[in-house]
Amino acid sequence: MKPLRSDSDTYRKLNILSVAALLAGAAILFLGCKKNNLEEIKAFYSTENLPKLEELDFETLYTDSGQVRFFLKAPKMLQYESDNGDYFEFPEGLELINYDSNKRVVSSITANYARQYLSDKKWEAKNNVIATNARGDTLKTELLYWEEKKELIYTNEFVKIIRADQIITGIGMTSNKNMENWKINNPKGI
Repeated sequence: MKPLRSDSDTYRKLNILSVAALLAGAAILFLGCKKNNLEEIKAFYSTENLPKLEELDFETLYTDSGQVRFFLKAPKMLQYESDNGDYFEFPEGLELINYDSNKRVVSSITANYARQYLSDKKWEAKNNVIATNARGDTLKTELLYWEEKKELIYTNEFVKIIRADQIITGIGMTSNKNMENWKINNPKGI
């Protein structure tokens, strides 16, 4: 068997073809790349967009001085930490029941979406919000806020309050946390 000579035409053509393919591949790689935007990369990998905690089939009791005050149930709860303040998000809705000191239901609320702002002690409920008080009055709206410190519930959206003897509608409403003393800003009623 004869060894291949370095000056053979086949060997030389193969070498040239290999180098050409290598240079073409390198050119495609370098020309196909664009300069990365560092801000876009930071935004994509930002931990502010990701929850710190995720809970499924979440249930909890809030207590005060050993007394059960609230029961909270949600299919999904997400906890976020942010420069603007930490919050819990309930993207698939929630049910919140408020109890008095004798463990009687004072009020309840359901919504298809909710958020609890921890530092402000404020709740926001959206989409098919239904709140009921101990007398059986039912409030229906699309957006409702509850400020725990002020013990105030309010909205500037359309509301419908259904009572045993009447239905009242209007735009905007304020009430105490138990929904016993409510006032509709622009009422209409039957």
